[in-house]
Amino acid sequence: MDTSMKFVQIVDFETDRFDEMRAVAEEADKSFAGRAGGPTHRLVLRDRSNPGHVLVVVEFDSYEDAMRNSQDPETGKMAARMAALCTRPPTFTDCDVLDMTEFK
Repeated sequence: MDTSMKFVQIVDFETDRFDEMRAVAEEADKSFAGRAGGPTHRLVLRDRSNPGHVLVVVEFDSYEDAMRNSQDPETGKMAARMAALCTRPPTFTDCDVLDMTEFK
């Protein structure tokens, strides 16, 4: 397996406290900014037919970077704070990025 392959983790959760969730995410953004091996992009999606259902797509340069990030104590604290705001436990899907195209 190519270890230089980009990696994405999809976090699927439900919350009725989205504004509080966003505040925790903004705090995390500050700690992740410029950190080597941290996430490179994040996309937050809200389900139109179920506004409490949210998907967060987090991109990393590699699977290894993502796993190091997951093991970081600060990441664990942030994840616990976010999970406490969920109406059901979040689920995680780990994906290797096979192809990506930007349309401009």
